Amino acid sequence: MRTRKLATLLAGAALAVSTTLVVGAAPASAAGPCGSSYSRVGVYPISRGDGTRTGTLEVYYSSSARKNCALTYGYGPYANTRSWKRVTISRGDGSGEQTNAGEFTYYAGPVYVSAPGQCIDVAGTVPAWVTRELDNVHCG
Repeated sequence: MRTRKLATLLAGAALAVSTTLVVGAAPASAAGPCGSSYSRVGVYPISRGDGTRTGTLEVYYSSSARKNCALTYGYGPYANTRSWKRVTISRGDGSGEQTNAGEFTYYAGPVYVSAPGQCIDVAGTVPAWVTRELDNVHCG
């Protein structure tokens, strides 16, 4: 009888743990930093002149929203620490520019631009004096 109670107790505990794990799991279609319909189309390191990487510029696109999105993350000593971060996105002709800049812990952005049939310009800065600029990229 004691063995049956122990087995029942252990089975109940196992069920409780597995239910907690399933309930706490993120859904398979979790939204990215720009939103659920966006897919990453470019990842670009931000580096000093000596090649030391300080950040990452990421570009996303949503075919349903017909917009591009960009973010700038810190890297190395600038990752997950409060530091100057900036991200800018615009159409290739410079119109529609959106910028997010300041002292952020994780990332600057997201910023968005609609540029159907055009190229875009994007730039990321981490820290204040190290910038990566890309002109006329992700043309569509």
